[in-house]
Parts: sequence; C-alpha cells; structure tokens
Amino acid sequence: MGVVGTMARHLDTIVGPGVMLLYPLYASMRAIESPSTLDDQQWLTYWVLYSFLTLFELSFYKVLAWFPLWSLVKLVICMWLVLPMFNGAAYIYENYARKCLKNIQTLGFDPSSSSSSKYPEVLQMMTFDARKAVERYIDAYGPESFERVVKAAEKEARKH
Repeated sequence: MGVVGTMARHLDTIVGPGVMLLYPLYASMRAIESPSTLDDQQWLTYWVLYSFLTLFELSFYKVLAWFPLWSLVKLVICMWLVLPMFNGAAYIYENYARKCLKNIQTLGFDPSSSSSSKYPEVLQMMTFDARKAVERYIDAYGPESFERVVKAAEKEARKH
C-alpha cells in the first residue's frame, strides 16, 4: 500500500488546493464575466464562507491540532460548498444568509438598501435578479418613478 497509502494520507494536500482555491478562482472569474448574478451569489458566498472557515482554523489551530482528521473534514466541507452537484454555498445563502440579511434590512440597519427600504415586503417576494433590477431602476430614475410603475401595474392587475 506504499503509494496508495501515502496518497490517502495526504489527500487533503493533493486535492485541497484545487478544490478550495483553483476551481473556485476559475469559477469566480467566469461568474464575473457572465450576465447572470446567480453564479455571482454562489461564488461570493463561497469566498465569505471559506474566509470564515480559514479564520476559524487560524483562531483555533492549537485545538484543531489535536484532531488529525480536521484537514479531511475541511476538505469535505469545501467540496460540499464548491461542487455544482451540491452548491452548498448557494444553499447556505438561500436558507441562512438571505434570512439574516432580510432581518437586518427590515430593522432598517442596512444603509446600502436605502432606495429599496420603502418596499421591503415586495422585494422579499422577488428573485435576487429581480430585486437587483428594481434597485438599479430606483437608483437611476428615483423612487417616485418606481411608485408610478407599481401603481400602473396594480391598476392593470385590477382590470384583469
């Protein structure tokens, strides 16, 4: 089992940089160039989570040194976050981070969303891409223009 055993013992060293850094770097650059923001969400979330994982590792390195499987656990976590069949980073964003962000915005603590703070219930029902489009529209044409669009849509909806 010489070569196979050595590879198994050092799997995290062999596969880790590709899974944790090279592929996410490549996918992030592709996401920047694509017109969709959904892949941006996946990869921005991945980098935030990877940063938290690295900060955790740096903060608790003396404790983690007592766990010989830590590097393998980290590799498995990063594989779940990265691999398209799992899309773990997007899952965490959709199920946890977005809810926290909505709570912060609802409480009025998010200065970046000042243009959309009048419409929190409407924006919560929209997809991420639609919310960004509404925010860009409000920033470009002002909240009064958006209110006119909403009123016209409500009037049209009542006709039907």
